[in-house]
Amino acid sequence: MEGTLKWQEAMGRRMETLRECNWKLQQDLLASRGAFMQAKSRIEQLEQQLAEERESKRKLEVQFNELQQAIKGPAAGAPPYPPAFVKANVPDKPRKTPGRKAGHVAAHRPPPVTIDEHIEVPLPYDAQRKASCPECHAQLSDVKKHTRIVEDIVPPKLWVKCYHTSSGYCAGCRRIIESRASEQPPAPPGVDLPQGQLGLNALAAGALLRMQYRLPFCQITQLFLDLPGLAVSSGAVARQIQRIGRWLEGEYERLKVLLRGSSAVHMDETGWRTDGKNGWLWTMLSDQHTVYHVDESRGQKVVAELLGETFAGTLVSDFYGGYGKVDCGKQKCLVHLLRELKQTAEKHPAFAAGRFYPRCVRLVKQMLLLKKKKPALEVKVFEAKVRRLERRVKELIDASPKELQALRLTKRLKRHRQELTHFLRHADVAGTNNAAERALRPMVVARKISGGSRSEKGAKATAILMSVLRTALQQNRPLLETIKTLLTASWSGKNPGLLTDILQP
Repeated sequence: MEGTLKWQEAMGRRMETLRECNWKLQQDLLASRGAFMQAKSRIEQLEQQLAEERESKRKLEVQFNELQQAIKGPAAGAPPYPPAFVKANVPDKPRKTPGRKAGHVAAHRPPPVTIDEHIEVPLPYDAQRKASCPECHAQLSDVKKHTRIVEDIVPPKLWVKCYHTSSGYCAGCRRIIESRASEQPPAPPGVDLPQGQLGLNALAAGALLRMQYRLPFCQITQLFLDLPGLAVSSGAVARQIQRIGRWLEGEYERLKVLLRGSSAVHMDETGWRTDGKNGWLWTMLSDQHTVYHVDESRGQKVVAELLGETFAGTLVSDFYGGYGKVDCGKQKCLVHLLRELKQTAEKHPAFAAGRFYPRCVRLVKQMLLLKKKKPALEVKVFEAKVRRLERRVKELIDASPKELQALRLTKRLKRHRQELTHFLRHADVAGTNNAAERALRPMVVARKISGGSRSEKGAKATAILMSVLRTALQQNRPLLETIKTLLTASWSGKNPGLLTDILQP
C-alpha cells in the first residue's frame, strides 16, 4: 500500500513537470509564430520591392535600346524598337468586296470620241480560201466580225526645228529687232547661240514634271533621255524653270490682283527653306484662283502685302496672330478649334472632365451643321438660329471657368468672338480653312522630297509655277496646254486672260 502511494506521488510530480514543460512549449510556439508572421510579411515586402525594381530595370532597358537604336541603329540580334513617330499597325478588319454590288450596272471606261487608225486582223485561210484554225488548220464555221478598240500612247520622238530668222537695227527703238515665230522661245537678238534651245513642248513638260509631279531634276533629265532621246543636264532644267517663272510673272501678278478683289480669301503658311535658310511658304486662294508666296518672314507685314491696302472681303484663317491686325472681315477656322479642344482634353484630364469642353465642342459642331442646313431653312428661321448660337457663345465666355486650360481657351473665344460666327451671315464664306490646308499639302510633299529651294530665284519660280498650275486645276484646265498657251502669250507680249478672266464660266 505504501509503495502504491509513493508511485502515485511520483506520477503526480511527473505530470506537473510535464504540464510546466507543455506550457513553456506553448509560449515558445506562440513567440515563434509571431516571429514567423513578421518574417513572412518582410519577405513579401522584399519580393514586391524586387518586382518593382525589375520592372523599373526593364523600362530603363527599353529606353536605353530605343536611344541606342535612334543613335546607332538597331544592334545585331536585338529586337527592333520603333521610334515614337512610327505609327502602330492598323488592326486587321474584314474588308469589303471591291467593285459594285451585285445587280448594279457594270461601269466601264468611256469609249473614245475618235478613232485614229483602223487595222484589219484576218484569220488564216486554207487552200479553199476558207477561214481556218491557226492550231489544227480545220475550217471554221459561223465566222463573225468584231471591233476591239485599243487606246495607246504614241512614243515621244525628239523633233528638231531650225528657225531661219532675220534681224536688223531699229533707229526708233535703238535696238536690234529679230523675227521670231509664235512658238519659238526668245533668244538674244542677232546673237548666234552655240547650242540648241529647248522648245515649247520640252519647256512645258519639264515645268510640269518638276512642279506638279515633283520629280527631282536628275529624274527629269533621265526621263527626257529615255523617252524622246533628249539629252539635257539637271542644271539646264533648273535654269529653264527659272526662266519660265520670269515669263509667267505677269500672270502671277494678275492672280494677286484678282484675289485682292475676291469676296472671301483663305490664307495659311508652312515652313520652306531657301538656300539652307529657314523661311515660310504662304498661300492665298479663293475658289478659282491660288497664289503662293515664299518669304523669309512670318509676320503680319506679309499678310498685308499679299492682301493689299484695299482688301474688302473676308479673310479665313487659323488663330495665328499674324492675321489679327488686318483691317477686314475675318472668319477663324472652327476645325482648328475642334482639333485643339480634342488635343487639350487628351493631355489634361481635368479639362476633359469639366463642362467647358463638351459645351464648346457641341456648340462648334452645331455652327457647322447650321451652315449646311441653310439652303433648306427660311430666312427668319435661320436668323433666329444664328442669334441663338451667338447668345450661347456669349454665355460660354461669361461662364468664366476655373480650370486653367478652359480659362485660356475662353480668353481666345472672347478675343475672336465676332470671328466665330461670321461665316453664318455670308454665303460665300466657309467656317473652316480646309481649302488653304489642301493647297499647302502638295508643297509639303515637295518639301519632303527636295527640302525646299536652293536659291531665291528658284523659290520665286516655284511660287509662280505652282500658283499657275494650282489655278489651272481649280478651273479644270489641261495643265500642259495651259503652260504652253501662257508661254506663247508671254513671248508675244500679250495677256491671254486664260486664268484671270473674271468673266470665265
